[in-house]
Amino acid sequence: MQAVLGFFERMPQSVLSRALTTALTIFFGIVIIRVILLTMRKTLLKRATEHNRLLVQNIVVYAGSLIVFVTVLGDLGFNLTTLLGAAGIVGIAIGFASQTSVSNIISGLFLLSEKPFAVGDVIRVGDKSGIILSVDLMSIKIRTFDNLFIRLPNQMVLNNEVTNITRFPIRRLDLNISVAYKEDIGRVRALLLEIVLGNPFALNEPEPLVLLQNFGASGIEILVGVWFLKTDFVALKNSLIQGIKERFDAEGIEFPFPHRTLYPAGDGSVFPIRIVNDPLK
Repeated sequence: MQAVLGFFERMPQSVLSRALTTALTIFFGIVIIRVILLTMRKTLLKRATEHNRLLVQNIVVYAGSLIVFVTVLGDLGFNLTTLLGAAGIVGIAIGFASQTSVSNIISGLFLLSEKPFAVGDVIRVGDKSGIILSVDLMSIKIRTFDNLFIRLPNQMVLNNEVTNITRFPIRRLDLNISVAYKEDIGRVRALLLEIVLGNPFALNEPEPLVLLQNFGASGIEILVGVWFLKTDFVALKNSLIQGIKERFDAEGIEFPFPHRTLYPAGDGSVFPIRIVNDPLK
């Protein structure tokens, strides 16, 4: 302890004063930034979305840190004019070398102005999908459904098709099913409507859709469209598929599968196939 005190006693007063001033500037700068953030959270950002709240907080932190840094350099006696001139030259060089970063920032500003999604939304970009954790100036961060963290640059997001899966409170689940040609289509449609309307996760308004689509290779193809609250997707899909399978089995309705019939050359009669036991087994 005496050695430390002796060191400070031998230190020139100007150096000690600058060190003390620098420490106080950094301390009060951090305190002021925190106070500004706390005040904005309780006033201006109280009703803002999480998306806008994160953006404003990042801007305040970056701008405040820059002001503190410049102030500290001035307290230490650096010539800010010379530094700014050098920074301009370095900035030009960095600008050429970081065109991708600048493009990401500009793309981020476009995304922030359009607001196609917000924190907490489930989106799909290309083959990537997940829940948005944050939206920053350079990128967005998402968590996939198998708990992976993905960072997507804003430029890539802006240049690709983005699907916001949870933007609206209700969605429609489309199931494509097929029944054998021998089945009574009117009875099948009535059963499907009965199953859908009896499902606790399906909405009656908008009303469900049962559409006869095509004559398929093995049966009649039917589209079943069911509206639901976006939070009930998994529960609805599991219960609906299970309900259709169990009800069709109980009613004796056949789900078709591909059939192949072989005909020999000649009279056109069906080619007989006989299964015999292998004597070697």
